[in-house]
Amino acid sequence: MQTIDTLLCARWIVPVEPRDVVLEEHAVAIADGRILALLPRAEALARYRPHTTVVLDRHALLPGLVNAHTHAAMTLLRGLADDLPLMRWLQEHIWPAEGRWVSEEFVRDGTRLAVAEMLRSGTTCFNDMYFFPDVTARVASAAGIRSMVGLIAIDFPTVWAADAGEYLDKGLAVHDEFRHDALVRTAFAPHAPYTVSDAPLERIRVLADELDIPIHMHVHETAHEVAEAVARHGERPLARLARLGLLSPALLAVHMTQLEAAEIDTLAAAGVRVVHCPESNLKLASGFCPVARLQAAGVTVALGTDGAASNNDLDMFGELRSAALLAKAVAHDASALPAARALEMATLDGARALGWDEEIGSLVAGKAADLVAVRLDGIETEPLYQPLSQIVYALDRGRVSDVWVAGQHLLRERHLTTLDEQEILADARRWGERIGASDAAGAAP
Repeated sequence: MQTIDTLLCARWIVPVEPRDVVLEEHAVAIADGRILALLPRAEALARYRPHTTVVLDRHALLPGLVNAHTHAAMTLLRGLADDLPLMRWLQEHIWPAEGRWVSEEFVRDGTRLAVAEMLRSGTTCFNDMYFFPDVTARVASAAGIRSMVGLIAIDFPTVWAADAGEYLDKGLAVHDEFRHDALVRTAFAPHAPYTVSDAPLERIRVLADELDIPIHMHVHETAHEVAEAVARHGERPLARLARLGLLSPALLAVHMTQLEAAEIDTLAAAGVRVVHCPESNLKLASGFCPVARLQAAGVTVALGTDGAASNNDLDMFGELRSAALLAKAVAHDASALPAARALEMATLDGARALGWDEEIGSLVAGKAADLVAVRLDGIETEPLYQPLSQIVYALDRGRVSDVWVAGQHLLRERHLTTLDEQEILADARRWGERIGASDAAGAAP
């Protein structure tokens, strides 16, 4: 018998790859943080001698969910200014609050709160865009969750940097600091076409090519953004990005609610990846990403929650359900986004969008052991005919029982193992009291 680290024996396993497959009474063998094999439970018990065996008799095992667009530290602004359109929300409430409160301490505490929420929701990897990305990376790495941190760039000064040049210089230093951390990757993160001018975008394109890292950017989020771009530049944002050479497989274009048919063809030809944030788009009334049309054209579409200030949660199970339902309504086709494809968007397509699919996104021998166990034996999930459909359409994040990243057990029977929940709650409440008493919060409706 071969000695291994961990054997996970589950009632159902949904490997995602191949699509639409559910394995019954199987096991996942884990050694050195990687998946050694998926095989029938009886065969696994005969073949392996594990140091730890976890029996999950009423659970399904899935790949860890990939949240492809977050602003993690903004959990501390959750509920600050709700029920407003994007630009009013940003200009009158969020940007002033950030100007007053964002600091290393804010990002540290907000990211810890976000990581705790994401782990308890089954997310094992997140792609972030925010200030102090070095702090975000340290918090995430220490907690054991995977992160791709954005090397943010904006034209105007903030607490993080004074101008575009300083943003990029500091971003390069962050990239160098974490280049050997197995849990952390980096991406350039110019905020949006309307906040970053041509010269920084051109420099980012060159640097991204040299470092072989992605570019993570809000694009075509609202009709107002597109109309303003046409008025200012005489062209739509995607046309401007194409002119600057940014349309390529390196680009993660977030939101994309305003797309013409020719633009979809252009995205597909260029290999651009799209990140769909259905609940944030709904809440801000930004519009609808044409998911079915993008996928039909061959565009990889991942899922993200956006920040908790505009969602108001980081629940990827809720996001994939919303995505599946919304895609059907937008396409006027009940089969437009089946359960298996929705789950793939939240796992393997997220990994593909981040360029991390060689390591994560599906339960395949040789990949990292990033897994989530969900209970399917509750009032809310019985009777059970199709486990995969039940996961997408009936499951809530409270059914997540266990989470592993690189074989490390980060959530055990709903309890975090690398984070102090009470300390995180105390910090969140302290920030809530400070911000809630401020002028910025007082201006909120």
